[in-house]
Amino acid sequence: MQQYFVNGRAPQGIFQISDKDTAKHMFSVMRLQADDQIVLVFDDGIKRLARVVDSQSQSVEIIEELADNVELPVSVTIAMGFPKGDKLEFVAQKATELGMAALWAFPADWSVVKWDGKKLAKKEEKLSKIAQGAAEQSKRNVIPQVKLFEKKAAFLAELEQFDKIFVAYEESAKEGETAILARELSQMKSGEKILFIFGPEGGISPEEIEAFESKGGLKIGLGPRIMRAETAPLYALSSTSYALELMK
Repeated sequence: MQQYFVNGRAPQGIFQISDKDTAKHMFSVMRLQADDQIVLVFDDGIKRLARVVDSQSQSVEIIEELADNVELPVSVTIAMGFPKGDKLEFVAQKATELGMAALWAFPADWSVVKWDGKKLAKKEEKLSKIAQGAAEQSKRNVIPQVKLFEKKAAFLAELEQFDKIFVAYEESAKEGETAILARELSQMKSGEKILFIFGPEGGISPEEIEAFESKGGLKIGLGPRIMRAETAPLYALSSTSYALELMK
């Protein structure tokens, strides 16, 4: 069954889909007709079964709330140093499917690309649309937040809000570190907030490691193999799901 995210609070009775992009996809692309059933998700993250009342007026009616909740028991933010090419787009889609709560990116010391405020705004808008599409496809209850920082200092200022910060560090992997992530995930409680930090293609600089550790960051290895910048976040999310959802 098709699922769509709708901004705002869930209304009562029959209402019109006002978001132009959503309405176009529902009624022009997917050609929904009267009495077709869909799932709508509003800002409260609750899925609701609805039916199309009239495709011409683009009106629908909520039938009932659904108990389905597929979110991870913890909130996971993925933070990356600005990578090259379309790697952020890839991570936005795949990490959303794996349960990411937010995607952040910042100008790392060894980032090759340089984006100013105008480019960042366009990039952020594009990534948000990708995350929404992936959230609908994977039947998420929420759309991950996307936030791109123009200054690294602004990113560092946000680190205080997390219960646990993991820094994926290539040198830790080379040294054979394999225990910290598994140990810490086994102690996480439902509702806590995790931040995973990944470097760009060049990795994380020693100065950045020092800054992250001063904020409580823990250096972790992600197994014996060295992964690409866009692969490591998917490994981290999969590990989190395994530890907190499959090993209950």
